Amino acid sequence: MEFAYLGFWSVIAIYLIYKIFRCIRIIPAQDVLIVERLGKYSRTLRAGFHILIPFIDRDAYYHTLKEQSIDVQPQICITHDNVQVKVDGVIYLKIIDPVRASYGIEDFQFAAIQLAQTTMRSVIGTMELDKTIGEKDLINSTIVAAIDQASEPWGIKVNRYEILNIVPPKSVLDAMEKEKKAQIAKRSQVLLSEGERDSRINRSLGFKEEAVNKSEGEKQRRINSAEGKATEIEALAVATAKGIEAIAGAISDQGGASAIKLQITKAFIHNFLSVAKENTEILIPADVMNLPNLIANLTEGKKPKA
Repeated sequence: MEFAYLGFWSVIAIYLIYKIFRCIRIIPAQDVLIVERLGKYSRTLRAGFHILIPFIDRDAYYHTLKEQSIDVQPQICITHDNVQVKVDGVIYLKIIDPVRASYGIEDFQFAAIQLAQTTMRSVIGTMELDKTIGEKDLINSTIVAAIDQASEPWGIKVNRYEILNIVPPKSVLDAMEKEKKAQIAKRSQVLLSEGERDSRINRSLGFKEEAVNKSEGEKQRRINSAEGKATEIEALAVATAKGIEAIAGAISDQGGASAIKLQITKAFIHNFLSVAKENTEILIPADVMNLPNLIANLTEGKKPKA
């Protein structure tokens, strides 16, 4: 009997020690503890060392103030053009009011996931498949706005939502791949035809410029040739005029007439000898033997007598 009595009090002592030990709370940074006293909200304990009153205070909820990432499981959504796509994502949220997160809703994470899924189905239902795949940012911002508006009484703040995958059915993927290949082939043919067109245009422009350059070169050559000939004729005329002027001046000088007669005589004799070659018949004027009189007549501008 005494042994049973000691065992009973030992159990009571161990239980009291356990309760006292449980009343000691050391809360890390960025964590909070919601304490209830006699079933009612009492206070919020933040980082540090705290002691609860045994049998009166109770740690009801434990939250972290760090940003949390919550996976949104894949779900089937139907686009505006009746294509089923499987979509999943991630919600990033943070508790800003631990009291409302504890008493404002039963499970804010589950509620946020459900709201994200319903909003995602609604948004994708208004878009066609191509727009759904190409405008993830629009879907993300729409889901964030819807969750943030509904989660204000829950004491949480949704920072962002990211769609991880949008997976159409395999048949749609095959059709999209064939369409993409057709577009690439079409673009390739268009680029080749445009390249050929540009090449022909460039060649024709090159031929045109070459012909223009040749005609300009020929025109300039003719102009230069004409100018050269004109300059040559002008130079010859000037030289001839100067020669005549020099001869006239020489004649008018003393002894000039005699020099002219001598030159004419030499020229006459040279020409006569060049004409009187072997086997050549010539007619000699009657007064050729009177050479001095002939020279005098030539220099004075008189015609010789026949």
